[in-house]
Amino acid sequence: MKIRGIKQSQTIKLLEQTDNIADGEEIPLEISALFVHPLAHLSTEERQNRIKQVLGAWRDKPEINDIFTEID
Repeated sequence: MKIRGIKQSQTIKLLEQTDNIADGEEIPLEISALFVHPLAHLSTEERQNRIKQVLGAWRDKPEINDIFTEID
């Protein structure tokens, strides 16, 4: 059986039903991450600081309006 789950601290929350496995039963796991966010290793404060650095980066760039007009 192969199912997906989400890790939260030391707990893995299963995203699918596992009625055929009894509660408390020990099961072997093979874990592979589908995607690891590049900022996942940072603390909340460090991530917030990185976000603040990026916010407003285009504020003084007049060409941003032309860029968004072209995208639109």
